[in-house]
Amino acid sequence: MKRREFFETVGLAAVGTSVLAGLPSISFGNTKLKTGRGMKLSYEIKRINLTHTWTISRNSSDYKDNVFVYLEKDGITGIGEAGPNIRYDETPESTVATIEKAIPLFANADPFEYVQLGYDIKELVPGQTAAKAALDIALMDWVGKALNVPLYRLWGLDPTKSPYTSFTIGIDTIEVVKQKTREAAPYKILKVKVGKEGDEELIKAVRSVTNTTIRVDANEGWTDKEVAIKKIEWLVKNGVEFIEQPLPAKMMEETRWLRDRVEVPIIADEAVKTTSDIPQLAEAYDGINIKIMKAGGLQEALRMIWLAKSLNMKIMIGCMIESSVGISAAAQLCSLIDYADLDGNLLISNDPFKGTDVVDGKIVLNDRPGHGAIVR
Repeated sequence: MKRREFFETVGLAAVGTSVLAGLPSISFGNTKLKTGRGMKLSYEIKRINLTHTWTISRNSSDYKDNVFVYLEKDGITGIGEAGPNIRYDETPESTVATIEKAIPLFANADPFEYVQLGYDIKELVPGQTAAKAALDIALMDWVGKALNVPLYRLWGLDPTKSPYTSFTIGIDTIEVVKQKTREAAPYKILKVKVGKEGDEELIKAVRSVTNTTIRVDANEGWTDKEVAIKKIEWLVKNGVEFIEQPLPAKMMEETRWLRDRVEVPIIADEAVKTTSDIPQLAEAYDGINIKIMKAGGLQEALRMIWLAKSLNMKIMIGCMIESSVGISAAAQLCSLIDYADLDGNLLISNDPFKGTDVVDGKIVLNDRPGHGAIVR
């Protein structure tokens, strides 16, 4: 019997939420669920301050204005986060505008129909995936809390299989790069941002402080394949594990050429957002970097993981600059992946939430329901 048919049998389908409040809960094991439609959606913008100026090949910033979504029903509140990225034509304002379009959608939503609701979120507007991610994260957090299970348990995953996370060293002066590297001593893996002049000097600065594993992210900063291959050959000699997005996303043929000539994996980042991007990328990249903010939510990220696995591609889960809400949500999927780069909350000085921990460089999930992030 389907869930809806069961509710109709016991006379609870199609009742309004005001009537629902006076009805007894239905018990499933030790969990009591109420039925009915309608969720209250609210949001707020919070400024997240970076511990160090954040510089990549495209730009620099000292803070990010992220948007937090709250979905409330039956006394349960699901929390989501959007980290808008100008690379994808996203701003806090465009993010809020997209979230506001979802208010009528959730006003008549049954959160336990979260799969269809997730597809409805995807269709709100073109692009604006960070806003959609916030809505989907909040939705899945609500479902986990209503069922009183962590999301990794809802999806049948083993939290002990989470990998070590890399810690990112942004582009900076040589002395500051050395300082950042020393501060990152607790982490087993470093990801070094490159893509501007002086790449070799930055790597030498890191290597002067540590012999730990290094991964490199060029953020589309190299625009010539001949320049890129020379840089990669030098990086390989200096113990770099893999290269992330060496060339601009549109340079597929050049990336395929590069992949055939280098000895380390090439991972797509800006070149991949959602599931539909993956098949063509398998011809030019060894793996993909899934970011919940690019994917538009946890449900789409799961679809991306299964498709990438079917194509024998390596899978990384990365992040934008995010609080513990976004990071804890992404961490629920970590037992399915090869590499993790979930340090967005470790790079900020005023995280308003507490969630997933990093112990000796390894991601450690808690057993709180939903994504496990709570207000400090």
